[in-house]
Amino acid sequence: MDILTAQHLEQDECDLEVQTALPEKRVRKKKSMPGEVAQDEPVSDAERNYNIKAHNVILDTVTDSLQRRYAANAVLCSDFACMDPKHFPQIRSKGLQKVALEELSKCLMKFDERATVGTLQAELTSLANQWETLKMSPLDNYTIRGSTVSGLPGESGQTVDLEEGLELENRSCSTCKNCPICCHLILSHYNLLTDAYHIIGLGYKFLLTLSVTQVACERTFSTLKFVKNRLRTSMTQDRLEAFLLMSTEKEILMGLDIDNVIDKVAETSELMRRQLTF
Repeated sequence: MDILTAQHLEQDECDLEVQTALPEKRVRKKKSMPGEVAQDEPVSDAERNYNIKAHNVILDTVTDSLQRRYAANAVLCSDFACMDPKHFPQIRSKGLQKVALEELSKCLMKFDERATVGTLQAELTSLANQWETLKMSPLDNYTIRGSTVSGLPGESGQTVDLEEGLELENRSCSTCKNCPICCHLILSHYNLLTDAYHIIGLGYKFLLTLSVTQVACERTFSTLKFVKNRLRTSMTQDRLEAFLLMSTEKEILMGLDIDNVIDKVAETSELMRRQLTF
């Protein structure tokens, strides 16, 4: 209700009645024929009928969706939770569980054979004990890439679909000293990723590399119809992937040094080297 309508109602002294309860509907009783299978008794209470047919159905759908998406990686998510600096006080007081970081160790063994469970637990425990001292170092603001929703309700009351309004943007974030990003930046600032905390630093890189949203995937599918149109139907798979990466990661592409790109192309063949070398 806008301001003009409210003022108009106050001037006319209109009384409005707002219905707070769901309307009661009369239940139709259908005569059952001989041999007919009995059905459940219809619910006459409107509130109970809403809970059964709407509220409980929504809760079941949400719960099933969460289990289907995250149940397979629940153990890995718990390992990532241990690496959050918010849980470092608990690690200092109670320590880590014996099964902690086992799933993360399986993922990191592909990159480094030293990423055993014992090494990860030892480095994380040492980092948790030294965190209060490490986070006292000055750290500049950093830029994170997050998703925003465009097309929010305006004065006209019109809204835009959230999936179509999702956009990625780079925004500056203050150093909270209480998140995995700050933890990785502080380890890199003290040059501790090469020796002291090399394995747990690899775990932080693995954590920060994982995508937490599907916005990038949705944008890739939207870009596909522009890259592979009816004039480019004979494009090979390798070239299609290259064009998709250049379209979706345009900011990274524009930040590349042109001279370095020319040097890379010149190294592909002797003819290119003679033509592109100055």
